[in-house]
Amino acid sequence: ELPGFYYDAEKNRYFRLLPGHNNCNPLTKESIQYKVTECKRLKLLEEEEKQKKKTTRAGLNTSVLLQKRQLSLLSSRSYCRLVHELKVSCMQRRKIEIHSPDSSVAGTNNFKIIVADVACERIFTVNDVEHGGCKYGIINLSGLGKESLTVEMYDNLYFTNRKVNSVCWASLTHPDSHLCLMGIAETPGCASLLPASLFSSTNPGDRPGVLCSFKISTAWSCSWCLNPQADNCFSTGLTRRVLVTNAVTGHRQTFGSSSDVLAQQFATQTPVLYNGCRSGEIFSIDVRQRNRKGQSWKAIRLFHDSAVTSVRILEAEHYLMAADMAGKIKLWDLRTTKCVKQYKGHHNEYAILPLHVNEEEGLLTAVGQDCYTRIWSLQDAHLLRTIPSPHPASKDTIPSVVFSSRLGGSRGIPGLLMAVKQDLYHFSYN
Repeated sequence: ELPGFYYDAEKNRYFRLLPGHNNCNPLTKESIQYKVTECKRLKLLEEEEKQKKKTTRAGLNTSVLLQKRQLSLLSSRSYCRLVHELKVSCMQRRKIEIHSPDSSVAGTNNFKIIVADVACERIFTVNDVEHGGCKYGIINLSGLGKESLTVEMYDNLYFTNRKVNSVCWASLTHPDSHLCLMGIAETPGCASLLPASLFSSTNPGDRPGVLCSFKISTAWSCSWCLNPQADNCFSTGLTRRVLVTNAVTGHRQTFGSSSDVLAQQFATQTPVLYNGCRSGEIFSIDVRQRNRKGQSWKAIRLFHDSAVTSVRILEAEHYLMAADMAGKIKLWDLRTTKCVKQYKGHHNEYAILPLHVNEEEGLLTAVGQDCYTRIWSLQDAHLLRTIPSPHPASKDTIPSVVFSSRLGGSRGIPGLLMAVKQDLYHFSYN
């Protein structure tokens, strides 16, 4: 970079930036960088449409995989994992039609968050509303067939005034029966536990009310506990503290923290809560203990160099995946408290972005601040695919994604769901 000049790649020459003409000269570093990234995005989209896909690994294709499997050079687990990698490299984008009983629901508000239930039969959506606040809805994926890509969306207009920072599914009366919502009402924040049946299309007069709702300081994260030793409990990550609430009895436990808690997840085999902080610290809490003054209640402590935006516990609960605002994704061994893998390529500087771990398929998915969706191999951290956004990149158009090999239930179709602006896309396996 030459002081007072900028380089135009198309014309292959430098142009002078005249002093004192900033108010009429539209050229800035940001606009030049945006033009470069937009050209890159359009080029990648064009390559995807032409299906110029490279294999995920050099020398790896379907025929080679079958040959190695027949010669018993690959175990069943490795073969399935590599087949998923090949399918991911061939995924093609198709737009989904969203139908709704209320014509004002579909296609009018930008998607902010989408979260799938455990069976991937339903997706809870949070949409930004033009006049402020958010609108909530549930999309039923049962109609997501191979021939017609259509889904049904239901919303409830009663809850439209709260800005949502975090949401998770809760299993209170049955699996994925409720939803935990954390965010800002006006001032202070608000935590709510809503029955999923509020968004049902049947018997609108018999819908239950909100089970739990209380005022708190600004909430950043939430998680529901599935371990029976801490039954009916959910956590809330607040400013410098963690709040664990029993949804039935209303009993609350408070644990102090030196920083804001931006990410949370409960373990399943034990009632242990893992927390990621703005300071870069990750610590665990055993919610069976009572907080006593003068005693340290942090069981495990890990440290990142930047604010932790997402934590995910792997199935055996010996490993924890964490992402931060420096764009680093690390896999931690909880037994030795050491980082054993890093997944490179993720881009983040300021946003609270989630990680999506699919252990059965051996895949890790994350959306970066640059609006690119990246998929890695869990086993060796190899970057398998980089998917550009269908819309120009900006702070308000960062995609929200869901990946599953069974979208729509046990007999569902595999692929990636991407919500950008007012559109919903499906990347299907070839």
